[in-house]
Amino acid sequence: MTQQAVIGLVSISDRASQGVYQDKGLPALKEWLNSALTNPIRFVERLIPDEQAVIEDTLKDLADHQGCCLVLTTGGTGPAPRDVTPEATLAVADKVLPGFGEQMRAVSLKYVPTAILSRQVGVTRGACLILNLPGQPKAIAETLDGVFAAVPYCVDLIGGPYLETRDEVVKAFRPKSAIKPAGA
Repeated sequence: MTQQAVIGLVSISDRASQGVYQDKGLPALKEWLNSALTNPIRFVERLIPDEQAVIEDTLKDLADHQGCCLVLTTGGTGPAPRDVTPEATLAVADKVLPGFGEQMRAVSLKYVPTAILSRQVGVTRGACLILNLPGQPKAIAETLDGVFAAVPYCVDLIGGPYLETRDEVVKAFRPKSAIKPAGA
C-alpha cells in the first residue's frame, strides 16, 4: 500500500501574511504536488511573514512535531534586506545539500537572468527535506519540474516515506536497488 506523505508548505511574505494580497504560493505548490505524487498527501500549510525567528520556528515545528518528510518554502530568497528564508533554513539544518540550490538556480536561469540573485538552499532536518523555492507560481512549477526527480530518493535516504511519482509529470530517479514495486 502506498504510504501517506505529510508535506509542509510555507509561503513567506510580509504582505500576503497581512492580507494585503492573496497568497499564490501555497495553491501553486499544492497543485504541482497533487499532479506529481501518487501517494495520499496530508498538507500542513503556513502563511508567515519574512521574520527569521518565525521561519525557523515554523520549519522546526513542521519537521520535528508535524512529521513532515518534505517542506517546501516559497518566497524570501532574494537579496532584499527582508529576504531571510535561506538564513532561517540554514539555521535549522542538520545537513546542507548544495546540489539542490545549484540546480534550482540553473533551472531558473533558463527562464530569467535574475535567477543568479536567488539564494535558495536545500537542507535536511532529521527525516525531513527542506527546499526553498521561488515565489511566483510559474517559477515554482519550473523549479519543481527541474529538481523533483531527486526528491523521492533523498527522502528515502533520510528515513521518510517512499514517494511515488506520476512519470508523465516527473519521473523519480532511484538506483535499481532502491526501487520498490508499484504500490508496495
